[in-house]
Amino acid sequence: MTDAAARAAPARILFLSHSHPFGAFRVGSHHYARVLSERGADVVHLSTPISLIHRLTGRVDRQQLAGVPRRARRDDDGVLQVVPRTILPAPVGAPRVARMLQHEGIAGGFDAVLIDQPLLWDASVRSLSHRVIYRPTDLYPDGVKHALQRRILDEVDGVIATSDEVLRGLGTLSTPSLVLGNGAEVVRFAPQVGEDRARAARCVYVGALDGRFDWERVVAWARARPDVGFVIAGPDARPPHTVPSNVDIVGPVPYAEVPALLHTARVGLLPLSDSPLNAGRSPMKLYEYLAAGLAVVARETPGIRESSDLGIEVYDDARGADAALERALGHPSPNHAGMDAASSASWERKTDSLEDFLWSVERRRT
Repeated sequence: MTDAAARAAPARILFLSHSHPFGAFRVGSHHYARVLSERGADVVHLSTPISLIHRLTGRVDRQQLAGVPRRARRDDDGVLQVVPRTILPAPVGAPRVARMLQHEGIAGGFDAVLIDQPLLWDASVRSLSHRVIYRPTDLYPDGVKHALQRRILDEVDGVIATSDEVLRGLGTLSTPSLVLGNGAEVVRFAPQVGEDRARAARCVYVGALDGRFDWERVVAWARARPDVGFVIAGPDARPPHTVPSNVDIVGPVPYAEVPALLHTARVGLLPLSDSPLNAGRSPMKLYEYLAAGLAVVARETPGIRESSDLGIEVYDDARGADAALERALGHPSPNHAGMDAASSASWERKTDSLEDFLWSVERRRT
């Protein structure tokens, strides 16, 4: 039993997150909030404000915006979701976090605050709890987020990083720290009874299609293997040129429908570009692919290493990429070894580790 389970009263926990849960993607804070709520905690999840500037400039899709509640709302898991609407974006003109909470009738006095969005940092965050944890999920080598991150590290009581590279990127720390990679909602992604049959030669990618995604690699794979289907799911797809006919770009897929899509494929793709930001990633999709019974082919990074016995094949150049795809396509399907491995990366187990660290941290002495 964790320390949290032994608490006399339900813990009040606040997440300050970079992403709200009303779109196609789910991020780590959503899953931690869900599991903690299921365990009896009173959880508030406040996401990056949606500003009028973002709405007017089209940075926020109007159709997606229609599905985001204007006021605080408890979701089906009991988490109180707050997505503030502001005039100016954070951090230049948005109200302080304490004020945004107050606007929704939410008092401070949390047992713990976990912040993964540097843009939400302000002096009021420190006043909300005697236990404030920074949970960086990416590398911020420069810019506004880098500067805010330095301020955060001067104030918080502990750090939970999603990868070794992200933790190293913070430099020398004077607070307790933990590396806790992302996981998967294993039960949701596992194949259903009757789906335990070999799958067709089909590869799938689900996720963001920004500068960290290597379109050229996908096109090269598709041209080398015209007999294999490639499905690319994600918002704002902008391939560099016309893609081969065996590449199907399907747009964003709602989270609830992702497992069914994965169950139609044999291989999950993680074609990461040469962006230096990929070095710090702990791709959630790696574990979701494995949980869904797929083999995986990925560009090698500090956080993604080859494990052929689990169906994880990696590459670092064009020739290696073709060979890695062939190995992944030849792996037994469904990938039972990968499914077994994914169970150790369930969000329930990740939350056990998060809670053990969280309740062991004491307020920083300044």
